[in-house]
Amino acid sequence: MAKYLITYSGGATPENTTPAERDAVMNAWMDWFGAQGDAVVDMGSPTAGEKVVEPGGVVRDGGPGITGYSIISADSLEAAAEACRNHPHLDAGGTIAVDEMFEAG
Repeated sequence: MAKYLITYSGGATPENTTPAERDAVMNAWMDWFGAQGDAVVDMGSPTAGEKVVEPGGVVRDGGPGITGYSIISADSLEAAAEACRNHPHLDAGGTIAVDEMFEAG
């Protein structure tokens, strides 16, 4: 099975949710990870802040960027995307991108 990088954009953030809402969101995420079983390679992490490095070494502030990532394994890109159709991040108004990862070398 191949590995797929799931990147999250938008959605709920600690700044726009109450502690009870954050707990509910975390429980929903853990339920989603549990439903994926052994397909979860890396639960990932939320991310915050972004710097963009451009050609010539110029570093600038980025946009909102991604808000987190996970890695799962699946039989195909389509299967990996299908696994994300019921992801709780979507319920919070966020979007998800799924990209196939390739082994280097």
